[in-house]
Amino acid sequence: MTKTLFITGASSGIGAATARKASDAGWNVALFARSEDKLKEVAHGCASAMVLPGDATSPADLTEAVERAAHQFGGIDAAFANAGRGLNSSGKGAPDEDDIRGMIDLNILGVLWTVGAVLPELKKTKGTLVMTGSAAGKRHIPGSIYGASKWFVHGYAGNMAEEMREWGGRCTVVAPGMVDTPFFESGKPDKLKPEDVADAVMLAIEADPRASVREVFLMPQSM
Repeated sequence: MTKTLFITGASSGIGAATARKASDAGWNVALFARSEDKLKEVAHGCASAMVLPGDATSPADLTEAVERAAHQFGGIDAAFANAGRGLNSSGKGAPDEDDIRGMIDLNILGVLWTVGAVLPELKKTKGTLVMTGSAAGKRHIPGSIYGASKWFVHGYAGNMAEEMREWGGRCTVVAPGMVDTPFFESGKPDKLKPEDVADAVMLAIEADPRASVREVFLMPQSM
């Protein structure tokens, strides 16, 4: 029976690359993000895809999307809580309250709402949950609020791994360094590609059931 992967932040970058990798590996993909047009473009390159426009900071949107995907494909075997963002402001001077709230809502609450929506389906399949962490969530960066939000993701992923193992499920955090996506407008020329992170997600969700891949830490080889 074909397995199904639910992906948030699926319209571009890491999420879109993961959708294509999973599709090539024979998975159904349920694509969730705000931009329906971009999701349709990603779905066009996948063999079996479902477009689910919605906001990852909305529990209602996520619950409806998960229910639709489970009904369409007969269940959900893995979920990738990938939606996230950085701060738009430079971080210098007085913090922008709306900017900070927007990032926290997506990077932290969005992960919590995704897990809350998808966990009942994963329990049915003894499935795998993957979260997008960051190299910034593994080291201390002076004053980085974004980094702190990813420390939360790493801690929560470990907590969920312990909870999910009680019923046969698994949880993985994938922690990439700088990735060549619109997320980084500038920076070093040597970056990871979204496909590198997608490979790590596939490693986690296709690992033998006897093995739980708790974390994958990726860094560019050339610095």
